Amino acid sequence: MPDISSTAPCPCGRLDARRRPLAHAACCARYIDDFAAQPAPDAESLMRSRYSAFVRERADYLLATWHANQRPPRLDFDAGARWLGLTVKSHRPIDADHAEVEFVARQRGADGRATRLHERSRFVREQGRWFYVDGDQLAGG
Repeated sequence: MPDISSTAPCPCGRLDARRRPLAHAACCARYIDDFAAQPAPDAESLMRSRYSAFVRERADYLLATWHANQRPPRLDFDAGARWLGLTVKSHRPIDADHAEVEFVARQRGADGRATRLHERSRFVREQGRWFYVDGDQLAGG
C-alpha cells in the first residue's frame, strides 16, 4: 500500500486559499483515517477522499463510503498501477441530500499505458453521511 506523509500534498490536488496544495493530513486523510468520527462534509470532499483512498489502496474506506445498494462485496487494486492526478470539473448539489461531481482521474497501469477516467458521479447523503452511489463514464477528459 502506498504510504503518503501527512505533510505531503494531498493526492486529490485540493488547494488552500493561497492556491497552495493542502497537506494530506489537512485534507483527505482526516476523512479516510477517521471516517467514523469525521465524515466528509459534502459530495466533492467525499469524491476527493475516495480518489485519495484509491491512491493509498484503502479498500476499507472505499467500501464504507459506497452506498449499500451499489457496494461490491470486495475491492481489488491493479498491481503496479499508479494514480497520476485528479481534476474536479464540477460539483453540483441537486438538493440537500443529492449531488453530482464530474471529474477526470488519470492513471498509469503496470504496462506503462496511461488512462483517464472521466465520470459524472452521483452521491446521496443519509443520516448525515455522504455515500458514492454510481456514475456515468463520459467521453473525453
